[in-house]
Amino acid sequence: MEALLYERLDEKKVRCHLCNHRCVIDPGKRGLCRVRENREGVLESLVYGRLIARHVDPVEKKPLFHFLPGTLSYSIATVGCNFRCRFCQNADIAQYPADHRGAIAGSPTAPEEVVAAARATGCRSIAYTYTEPTVFFEFALETCRMARDSGLRNIFVTNGYMSREAVDRIAPVLDAANVDLKAFNDRFYREICGARLAGVLDTLGYLRERGIFLEVTTLLIPGLNDDPGELEKLAGFLVNALGPDTPWHVSRFHPTYRLTDRPPTPVSTLQRAREIGLAAGLRYVYTGNVPGDAGGNTLCPQCGELVIERWGFQVNRIRMEKGLCASCGAGIAGVWDDGSGGSSNS
Repeated sequence: MEALLYERLDEKKVRCHLCNHRCVIDPGKRGLCRVRENREGVLESLVYGRLIARHVDPVEKKPLFHFLPGTLSYSIATVGCNFRCRFCQNADIAQYPADHRGAIAGSPTAPEEVVAAARATGCRSIAYTYTEPTVFFEFALETCRMARDSGLRNIFVTNGYMSREAVDRIAPVLDAANVDLKAFNDRFYREICGARLAGVLDTLGYLRERGIFLEVTTLLIPGLNDDPGELEKLAGFLVNALGPDTPWHVSRFHPTYRLTDRPPTPVSTLQRAREIGLAAGLRYVYTGNVPGDAGGNTLCPQCGELVIERWGFQVNRIRMEKGLCASCGAGIAGVWDDGSGGSSNS
């Protein structure tokens, strides 16, 4: 399928405008994502409708804690990614073309099938996740439109490197996003991910400007992105650029893929990051990938009482009505199942 968001250049070259890499691609070659190919001056998506994964997940697994908590999300992905993270937790599919000489795997699927499956399984939303949804943008966009027409919500779980042009296309039918803000230093992005920090920060701000509900995740890797000073700057950015109601998830790293020389993140590091976030003014900071930890509970920022109790990705109880704390009546930022709630950046 012909791709969206590119321009034709001289000598049958093309420039892709889907993400902030803005690859210039020679005839017969592919962009950094390895799933968009220049065929004689026409940029083609190689993954349209080629799903490699489809599962029914709790929306909390995305993770989204303030968006329809306790509901299910039909989650899909194709192969491919525009990052090269050495710690990629889904490398078997995200890095599949890069690690298999450009091969494209996946089963042919129509957008209508995804929407029908989501409805049949009782899901309230469709999540474009597991790999980077930007790289299967054409399929995601068409599916988002059909999902919205069917009364379903749409979620991107993304590295946040999509271009402003891509945000403009998807924003009318995108309800929420969890963005991986992987670090707050450009060297980490360049050396560990193959990208640049500035592109992610710009996209985060623009998603907020376009009214997309945002939650942010940072996987803390010992010795690489867990410096307290850096975390203070990251938390300050979230407060000032996105708003104090933006939920921040700090997650525990486990050695994987091409980053196996680091130990798992100490729980104390996560707890310290949470304290840094709260001290910076964030109202909702969560610790993740720690079994049995109470860091997934939502507390009222005004009275401190429990509002949403979780065990892992399971919601045990919700103590609010119409987005208000049951104890003190304070508003809890989010999009709730009863139709109440609003932006995460108030």
